[in-house]
Amino acid sequence: MSGFDLTLLEHDNLGSTIYQKLCEALMKGVFKPDDRLKIRDLAERLGTSVTPVRDAILRLVQDQALVLRSPRDIRVPMLTRAAYLEIRDIRVNLEGLAAARAAEKATPAQIEVLEALLKRNEEAMAAGDTALATELNQMFHFALSEIADMPVLGDILRRLWLQMGPLIADVYDGAGRTMIDHHYPLMDAIRRHDGPAATRAIQADILLASGPILERVDAATPEALAS
Repeated sequence: MSGFDLTLLEHDNLGSTIYQKLCEALMKGVFKPDDRLKIRDLAERLGTSVTPVRDAILRLVQDQALVLRSPRDIRVPMLTRAAYLEIRDIRVNLEGLAAARAAEKATPAQIEVLEALLKRNEEAMAAGDTALATELNQMFHFALSEIADMPVLGDILRRLWLQMGPLIADVYDGAGRTMIDHHYPLMDAIRRHDGPAATRAIQADILLASGPILERVDAATPEALAS
């Protein structure tokens, strides 16, 4: 959790605010598979009581983003191979659709935003800042559905990334350029407003990254998979 700002602003619904904060942390890979979340520690860092933190944790358990082994043992689960492959195949189709629509609709300003995210990701990787590189990768992928102006699709992808974020972060450093190389043909397709080419590029990106991710899943202990 180092480097992640859990400072809360005043909000009428504190539990919802904490839930959103933890969602963001999971999607951006702040937590890794098998990390243990302690309610009291989180409450202290957030400057609140344990009750809204517990409520947020229980919502994330319902989302299958966390697993409740016992009241004192709450962890980020490791996906099974079957669960990962299902999520991957859904992402291939939905993010392919988002990329195609984004290519058709992208304005010069939006293209500049994507280019800036990719440039910053390269710089973070060169500097060995895996946490930042992982966060920028997530931001790049989410920007596509925002540019596509498909909020329903974006909400679905957020639920998938709640489960995927920790696993992607776990392999990002070791996977090297596998995680970023296909962003370049994707950008070329978006600059040309070529929807089908954008679909192919993002799908290749997801499928190529599945290699190191599957290696990590297959190497997980039976105890982790059982969670």
